[in-house]
Amino acid sequence: MLANLQRNNPHLTLERRDEGREGDWYIQVWFRDNNTYQLEYRDGVPAEHFQTLTVSQDKVLQALLSWAAGKSDWSEGFMWNNIGHMFASPTPEDEDKPTS
Repeated sequence: MLANLQRNNPHLTLERRDEGREGDWYIQVWFRDNNTYQLEYRDGVPAEHFQTLTVSQDKVLQALLSWAAGKSDWSEGFMWNNIGHMFASPTPEDEDKPTS
């Protein structure tokens, strides 16, 4: 499936569902127009949402397979950025701020 990602079908998501475990647990990849892979994962809550970019399809494949297998070292070898702020709900203070 990863090898078939193309501009008209650029997205793949793997999701983990466990009874009694709340939140969203997933890993996803997009094949970007510049031939890079944008890899993201979420560990339950929006604040724990991370992203990295790579040109290596092999590294993405290993990350996906290792994540799905529950291996603890699946995320090594990447420089991850926490992008959880992009998914946070606005606080009441944020709603009172004027927009420009």
